[in-house]
Amino acid sequence: MTEKLTKFDAAEYLETDEDIALFLSEALKTGDSAYINRTIGTIARARGMTDIARQSGIKREALYKALSENGNPQFTTVHAVIKALGFNLTVSAN
Repeated sequence: MTEKLTKFDAAEYLETDEDIALFLSEALKTGDSAYINRTIGTIARARGMTDIARQSGIKREALYKALSENGNPQFTTVHAVIKALGFNLTVSAN
């Protein structure tokens, strides 16, 4: 019997703000900037990259590039996307 494998896409499972907040919080805990970047990209895809581009004022193609696996977005891009997603960045003491 042959098994058919499909690629897992976390964006398909991010249905609520709570899902997204937990997903991003866990990524931030890793301290791995590439992983955090991919996580933000996954969240943006879940919410709709076109809408996020419009709300953030960043061209959709530029967002795809910045938030891709090999992307290296500037903090201003990350901050604009986080705001467009309806979230705020906060800091807490360890």
